[in-house]
Amino acid sequence: MTHLSAGKIGELKSGFKGEILLPGDGGYEGARRIWNAMIDRRPAVIARCTSTQDVVQGVNFARENGLLLAVRGGGHNIAGNAMCDDGFVIDLSRMKAVRVDPAYRRATIEGGGTLADLDAATQAHGLATPTGINSTTGIAGLTLGGGFGWLSRKFGMTIDNLESAEVVTASGEVVRASATEHPDLFWALKGGSGNFGVVTRFEFRLHPVGPELLSGLIVYPISKAKSVLQQYREFIAKAPDELSVWTVLRHAPPLPFLPESVHGKAIVALALIYAGDPKKGESLIEPLRSFGTPLGEHVGVQPYVAWQQVFDPLLAFGARNYWKSHNFSTLADGLFDAVIEYIGTLPSPQCEIFFGAIGGATTRPPTESAAYPHRDALFVMNVHGRWDDPADDKRCIGWARDFFKASAPYATGGVYVNFLTADEADRVRSAYGSNYDRLVQVKRKYDPGNLFRMNQNISPG
Repeated sequence: MTHLSAGKIGELKSGFKGEILLPGDGGYEGARRIWNAMIDRRPAVIARCTSTQDVVQGVNFARENGLLLAVRGGGHNIAGNAMCDDGFVIDLSRMKAVRVDPAYRRATIEGGGTLADLDAATQAHGLATPTGINSTTGIAGLTLGGGFGWLSRKFGMTIDNLESAEVVTASGEVVRASATEHPDLFWALKGGSGNFGVVTRFEFRLHPVGPELLSGLIVYPISKAKSVLQQYREFIAKAPDELSVWTVLRHAPPLPFLPESVHGKAIVALALIYAGDPKKGESLIEPLRSFGTPLGEHVGVQPYVAWQQVFDPLLAFGARNYWKSHNFSTLADGLFDAVIEYIGTLPSPQCEIFFGAIGGATTRPPTESAAYPHRDALFVMNVHGRWDDPADDKRCIGWARDFFKASAPYATGGVYVNFLTADEADRVRSAYGSNYDRLVQVKRKYDPGNLFRMNQNISPG
């Protein structure tokens, strides 16, 4: 373990408004725990910041003392990059403030805020910006990787709605990045992950949404999965941008609208939301009910914030998680065959495979408009391995890797950077495609020493 003298720690604490946690301190063990229980790292210092100036002080301390630096926003990243062994963690989890300007349709949120924090503040005014599908996710990591969710077909990626960012660079400078200020950095932040600095504040463009929207689940038996998936493919190709329908294949949780005999059995679920007038949405979703004979459904008008939290129980803090992911421009029958085969061998009742339908507004910006390059992706697949017992690691990871290989022939070759695990450094170029070399140039300018390397790293060379 790195040894920092009492004098050094005293210097760090001087003027630091937040909390400095060291191994052995009362709050240290809890502070080092993050969403993915497979990550068990012990930093030398955890700096719980409460202001941008705290972040500046932390960045300078880590750089001047040659410490490995990690940045924790929501702590939700699958690869566990929020924590590092024997290094320095800038913890933003106390920086969660949100401000909304409803007249101008803008919101600012600090770097430790979650999707739930942003949704609650913006929906109070009937406004929203597209984010993810799990309300405990940190807005920082989601945005810096690109960000997509239920509203993306209508309003684009999260980064497509980013107006500006306050950034602490590797030199400890605080800059504002936007289309007109440090535009090269702003471009890189829109999908380039945490490679370029610590974002302490995001500004988003907002849109009228809800607050009551049509949403819900329609569940079919796995025996009809191929037919359901084929009909889904045809349906979503013609669906308006306001309608988002994802498919989830897994063992059925004990949902009250499903017969008890179905609980624990393999299913294919259609998860839907219509970002418009619910009455119009009802007629549009009617065909989804005729893909076969549903096992059950729970569809109705409910608050958008409630739908944003509906999958939280399946993605709760503290389980062991391992993901594999592909992008697709189309869903082939051969892919469906592979999915159905592997759902038949789920190694844990918590494992699942989902296809998130994007397209629509996400495809319209040019590839070079942001660091995120995958404007050809119409579906993002996540192979979500999830279990509790460390003894099951090999079996569950093996299942995810095997299906990943089986589905690869049907994929575009691109991948969403936020879904990359810690063992996938070889896929970073696939995450950025033709934008990679430009990202290297921005990295050389703003972080030539690669201080920010606890991420899917873009090396300055």
